[in-house]
Amino acid sequence: MPANNVQTRFIDTQAELDALCDGLEDRAVIAIDTEFVRTQTYFAQLCLVQLATESHLACIDVLADLNIAPFLEKLIGGTGLKIFHAAKQDLEAMHSTYSQLPEPIIDTQISAGLIGHQTQIGYARLVDELLGVQLDKGQTRTDWSRRPLTTAQTEYAIDDVLYLAEMHSILQSKLETVGRYSWALEDSQRLTEPRQYESPPEEAWQRIPGIAYLPVATQSRARRLTAWRESQARKLDRPRQWILADKALLAIAEANPKDQNELCQVSGVAPAVVRNQGKPLLSVLQRANNNVADGRINFSQQSKPDVPNKNTMKKLSTIVSRTADELGISPDLLATRRDMTSLIRGDKEIRLLSGWRATIIGEKLLEVL
Repeated sequence: MPANNVQTRFIDTQAELDALCDGLEDRAVIAIDTEFVRTQTYFAQLCLVQLATESHLACIDVLADLNIAPFLEKLIGGTGLKIFHAAKQDLEAMHSTYSQLPEPIIDTQISAGLIGHQTQIGYARLVDELLGVQLDKGQTRTDWSRRPLTTAQTEYAIDDVLYLAEMHSILQSKLETVGRYSWALEDSQRLTEPRQYESPPEEAWQRIPGIAYLPVATQSRARRLTAWRESQARKLDRPRQWILADKALLAIAEANPKDQNELCQVSGVAPAVVRNQGKPLLSVLQRANNNVADGRINFSQQSKPDVPNKNTMKKLSTIVSRTADELGISPDLLATRRDMTSLIRGDKEIRLLSGWRATIIGEKLLEVL
């Protein structure tokens, strides 16, 4: 936690940012949070980066005209531990903005869960539980893209990093006592895998459950449509559902309309979509149909997986619950139902069979299977 005499700096000039960078050399610990908006865009719009060290407390206005590269070099290239709380959305915003992620990191939400706090506990509640400090959350719905920011907004933003280092120190001590700090580091580090934040258009169909189980021709159209939608969402920087809702997309793939009149009849397709995007949509469908007709398809209709045997699932769930009780943590932190279903189906590339979970719970469950 920063010393009491450390003043908060709101940084929106290059000189101030350069001075901050000079003071970040070899910091062992840097607490980080971000503020961003994403209600009307495809990409998260990063607005602020807050950080705290033992000698610095700063809000960096990344919407200002700044050369952010020197700061990123210190933040991302440095060897110091970066502390976040509920890091995934912050990392996604940073990745979409800078195509880089800081390492190594530790997530206090993950750390807290591994010693028995509520799974996915919020920052304010954890500050209260660990430090007895009640935070003002009145700025939760702030539009962080608007300038100038008020004093209340800046204070709210800086509160989100002010207590991170102190909480991390407490959590680390408790985790080391029970031999789980390496677990927290491992689970936190998973969040820095770039593929989690990258979505190639040709893989976008995987976001919609059930496409793989459709007939080949329908599936071909659905895959092409999701790729088109992903590209459009990126190009226009608008949410996917604003371009074309999932339900409408699947309905179009099923109906296979031949012209705009037929497209108008598809359930869930708004007139504005037909008017503005009708021709591109029909062109996408035609290319998908041509690929099927020409045999240029490298996938098949998959059979829906069998529902796991209830008795088997019950046995696995019992073991997970019993082990979680022994550890004093939530069963979901050990294995979710999806994890267990994947294990029953024979999947190998799952978290249950890697890292600390393999020893603590994965091997136990494999014995049952």
